[in-house]
Amino acid sequence: MEYTIQYFDHAVEAEILELPDTIVARYLFLTRRMTAVGPNLGEPHTKAFGDGLFELRLKGGEGIARVFYCALIGKRIVMLHSFVKKSQKTPPNELKLATKRMKEIKHANS
Repeated sequence: MEYTIQYFDHAVEAEILELPDTIVARYLFLTRRMTAVGPNLGEPHTKAFGDGLFELRLKGGEGIARVFYCALIGKRIVMLHSFVKKSQKTPPNELKLATKRMKEIKHANS
């Protein structure tokens, strides 16, 4: 059974698909791979943040973006939040929003 990709809401899906073309192409390539082998592709593609939160690391000709996600029982991967990366460190407000959404998703599925 393959994994499925879901989104926190329609706005998150739209945000991701509105990223620059080369970044969206990378996103589609990596998520296709995730559906086959699971949510943790390892670095440099994914990074674990702990407590079940992961970061999908996307790089394209137009820049760098990140998509936070979590995995749920039943082989479901939920995309929580995306942003265009502009500095070395992950901005705390981006991480805080992703963590909040992950808690909401996990609470709703428990």
